[in-house]
Amino acid sequence: MSELCITHSIKCQPFVKMVSTRESSSVCGKIMELLGQNKIDHHQRQVAILSQDSFYRVLTSEQKAKALKGQFNFDHPDAFDNELIVKTLCDIMEGRTVQIPVYDFVTHSRKEETVTVYPADVVLFEGILMFYSQEIRDLFQMKLFVDTDADTRLSRRVLRDISERGRDLEQVLNQYITFVKPAFEEFCLPTKKYADVIIPRGADNLVAINLIVQHIQDILTGGLTKRSNGYLNGHNTPRKRHPSESSSRPH
Repeated sequence: MSELCITHSIKCQPFVKMVSTRESSSVCGKIMELLGQNKIDHHQRQVAILSQDSFYRVLTSEQKAKALKGQFNFDHPDAFDNELIVKTLCDIMEGRTVQIPVYDFVTHSRKEETVTVYPADVVLFEGILMFYSQEIRDLFQMKLFVDTDADTRLSRRVLRDISERGRDLEQVLNQYITFVKPAFEEFCLPTKKYADVIIPRGADNLVAINLIVQHIQDILTGGLTKRSNGYLNGHNTPRKRHPSESSSRPH
């Protein structure tokens, strides 16, 4: 399961956040594809993607030893560097170019190189626990929870961890039972209540994804601001009623 959010930056540039399991990565990719952003140079893109996976904390030697044995809980809120996430989001909302860490899931450490993310009008931020911290959650205006069933989440995790992270099946299943499933139920699932919209079936739900794409396109073209008379620093400003407008509603 996962989530997606949208907010405006201090400079009134739109900002979108996506929080989720791996499934939300698929949703982000589909959104970028439908927006045509994959064909545009990184310097010129109006939409950028960030992942919470980039912001795992630097482990101590003791923690790294546990991680190499599959005994460290990477699905706990404390596993993430929330201070760096907040700083990065604030820099993005100020229109600054940011350097995103690259995490090595084989050695369980940050690599020396970073990824440059240039100023964009909309940013998709995906991860498993992005709604857990209120400080981070409150930066966004719109939050979507990407909902997938447990079997789908497990099967994708198994395929990912074996093919991309060098794990064996026994280790993956043991980690899932010991850490992933309990952490999901304790920390991730309860954040579903913060979602503005819930998207079942993840990337397979093209109707919902197309609605999100249309919403982002409205932001990029200014249509959303024109129709709603804008948001100011994350707060919705109600439109003032013209004296000639009737206060009655049709039944």
